[in-house]
Amino acid sequence: MTKALISKLTLNYSQLKSRSVFLLLCSISFILRFPFFFRDYIDRDESTFILLGQSWVEGHLPYTQLWDLKPPITFLFFATIISVFGKSFIALRAIGVLIVASTAFFTYKTALSITTKKIAFWSSFLCVSLLSMFGSLQGVMSEHICMFFFMPGLYVIVTKNKWQWHFFAGILFGLSVMTKLNMAYPVLIIGLYNIYIAIKNNAFKKGILNSMVFGTGIILLILLTILPYYLKGITETWWKSVILAPLEYTNARRYSFLKMAPVFLLIGAFIFLLWKKKIVAFKNQKIQLLLFVIIGVLLSFIQGGRINGHYLIQLHPILVIFVAIAVSKITFFKKINYQPIALLLLLFMPTESYIEAVNVIKNKIERNTFLNGEGISVPEYILKNNLSTKNILFLEYHIGYWQLGKLPPTKAATHPSNLCRDELFSFFNNPRKNAIQELKYIMEVLQPKTVITRKNKRIFDKKEIEENEYIDAYLSTHYTLKATVEKAEILERK
Repeated sequence: MTKALISKLTLNYSQLKSRSVFLLLCSISFILRFPFFFRDYIDRDESTFILLGQSWVEGHLPYTQLWDLKPPITFLFFATIISVFGKSFIALRAIGVLIVASTAFFTYKTALSITTKKIAFWSSFLCVSLLSMFGSLQGVMSEHICMFFFMPGLYVIVTKNKWQWHFFAGILFGLSVMTKLNMAYPVLIIGLYNIYIAIKNNAFKKGILNSMVFGTGIILLILLTILPYYLKGITETWWKSVILAPLEYTNARRYSFLKMAPVFLLIGAFIFLLWKKKIVAFKNQKIQLLLFVIIGVLLSFIQGGRINGHYLIQLHPILVIFVAIAVSKITFFKKINYQPIALLLLLFMPTESYIEAVNVIKNKIERNTFLNGEGISVPEYILKNNLSTKNILFLEYHIGYWQLGKLPPTKAATHPSNLCRDELFSFFNNPRKNAIQELKYIMEVLQPKTVITRKNKRIFDKKEIEENEYIDAYLSTHYTLKATVEKAEILERK
């Protein structure tokens, strides 16, 4: 029975067509991500992007009504989906399936230019898996979106040589940079490497032309993101929010390099092993380019001073190509029948998806709805019990603003953690100069009637000692617990 199943699942790689690969990747992405279509809250950042996307749909450019620390294409992505499908978690997550599958597909196409179809396919399979499992990756993160643009751009640079294609790649890379600013590092390295190769191959004129149109595409896209602000006479808003604020944030919120060292050591050791054992032909210019992209992303992490788990999405689509090539050269896998092991791994790897599917079914049985999470149940409770939503403050589950059709009380409260990032206040002209002043203004002047927190969880990061002491003392003095809804506590002003 097992042998028959394995036989049916075995692919004939030589006959694989691009369309079939894309459909397979869409299917895998869908299976891994579908149980999360119905959850309100996967990551705080995703919730914030939704809020800014909704604000844009309602006619407010990013950074004018609400504020967050991301370039505008991130918010445009969400605004586009909301404008077409309305307030739909299912639509947002379904598009997430497509962007992950598309990114993996261009990993396949890029890998195909340097290796076999079999290795290219497994590279793309690894890509879908790593972009969909572990932590908060089942949501739609800015890293997902930036790689959705970056990978087809990289494929074009690796496989096409006409200037028109390089211009198109520049547009795609511009979109990537205006989604996630640190992608400027690998994009710059790609541009410099192409000039170097043109000089080395005695194709200086063609190289300069391709580089010029490549750069023109990037600059044109960036200028297009500035245009709406220029037309409204608020170009400075774009400059402060997109360029200056991220620079200030990275200087103020840097990790110790020791925290980042394991990632660099692991990848460095892996690349060294590939070179030492001659597993990968690093003299191949296409492989060199992929290696430099990895180096560019790693350099951006150093400049940013931190590596969160979801940042690695920017490495996985390229790194998996090298991993798949390395695995294909290991003699152990050539000597044993690894297919049953692979089948077991395929069945048991998506544990998080299985757990979430059980939660969805359980929620359907208990509450008669597939949609689940405090970002849905808390607004429902508030509306059902006619609680005041004037200046309502979500210190957790802030996707609830979207469900209620309300705004955060101040720009700084768009993302709850931004309340403590007072180094950023000047970049959106906040009248308050530090976090305590901001909290006092919200709690003592605006006086929200309703505040939502998470049960048995600290309000702010443990490093924010003064802010935690203030908010804990104020809430305990001026608020009472109205209700506990799942893990959320709804507090009402006395």
